[in-house]
Amino acid sequence: MAKKKVIRYGFVEDKRKSSNKGIIGLLDGTLLKLIAMISMVFDHVGDNFFPGQTWMRIVGRIALPVFAFCIAEGFSHTHDRMKYLIRMGIFALISEVPFDLVTSGKVLESSHQNIMITFFWSILGLILFEKIRKGKGKAAKVLAFIVLGLFAVSSIILGMDYNMLAVGLIYIYYLLRKKAPWWNNIAAIAYHVAMRNMGIYWFGLLGFIPVLLYNGKRGKGLKWLFYSFYPGHLLFIYMIKQLL
Repeated sequence: MAKKKVIRYGFVEDKRKSSNKGIIGLLDGTLLKLIAMISMVFDHVGDNFFPGQTWMRIVGRIALPVFAFCIAEGFSHTHDRMKYLIRMGIFALISEVPFDLVTSGKVLESSHQNIMITFFWSILGLILFEKIRKGKGKAAKVLAFIVLGLFAVSSIILGMDYNMLAVGLIYIYYLLRKKAPWWNNIAAIAYHVAMRNMGIYWFGLLGFIPVLLYNGKRGKGLKWLFYSFYPGHLLFIYMIKQLL
């Protein structure tokens, strides 16, 4: 008899673990997000207040691989993908003003978009990918992968934060989610090296260590903390800059 699934926090949950768990199961999804959030704070505080402290920017490089993995996991397990997309889109719009204030000093600046817009764009691409792939024949499958490629490339044209690096990592983790953890992480690491192989960006490879420690469990979630933290901490940084 099949196990009864329970809908909770927008996810289809049961006692089974995610198929995308890491090598050593020490960290759940909540801890991964907290690690990424702390890393991001070090990055943004260092960039805005302590530009000479390179170590803070190095710590900040951990965030993206972890967030990319969490977005792929979230898309894989969410019960309602359109709600997931809309929720990300709403907070992406909310985040744009504090992001622009911190990065350019302007209320709105169109050349560079915040990372939540990048995540929104990635999720939209995955939704279209899944819809197209359900079509008949090999042509539908080929077209589905072409769509993913177009979404990745267009992220550069649209000026999204981390553009193809972030979008590509999310797609790799989603497409290889059922493979052995060595394979999906090796693919993600190779992609990261190909896309960012200069200066402190090499330290982005540290971000794959927490992913390899993922235990396949969602944890406590803290969904709203994750969404609100990004615009909230940017607004706080801007206010401190104004006071100084």
